[in-house]
Amino acid sequence: MSTKKSIHNILFVVCMILFNNIHAQEIKIYKIDELLNRINSHSDTTFVVNFWATWCKPCVAELPEFEKLHIDYQLKKVKVILVCMDFKEDIDQKLKPFLNKNKYTSEVVLLDESNGNDFINKISEKWSGAIPATLIIKNDPLTKQFFENKVTYDFLVKHIK
Repeated sequence: MSTKKSIHNILFVVCMILFNNIHAQEIKIYKIDELLNRINSHSDTTFVVNFWATWCKPCVAELPEFEKLHIDYQLKKVKVILVCMDFKEDIDQKLKPFLNKNKYTSEVVLLDESNGNDFINKISEKWSGAIPATLIIKNDPLTKQFFENKVTYDFLVKHIK
């Protein structure tokens, strides 16, 4: 009887590992110019781009707001991109487990830039470099809004309409 129980437990653990790996999100790594090319696409899509990190408590606290926006607006021309500012070396040990644990389905990319002075002003001249920070780009007609603070779902909805 204990052998059956042991086999059952082993199968359960293997299934959980496989399940977590199936749902593991692929994380694209961007340089700033690649990210800018993507979000300045001159399409009719509105991009909501949040800059955050796993070690930033206010960032982590607001991520559910972006996830809700992603789910509610996925059939509309609104694209949520969560730009993680963690180190590239931490993708497998920190970022992916964090995303899996929280079941986030929004697109997540990692910004691979070591010198903030090279990219901060390319995002917004208003940006001091602090996170969380959010950029909303409406491409048709082109309008950009930048917010260097924690935001709510209602705030995001108000600014994408």
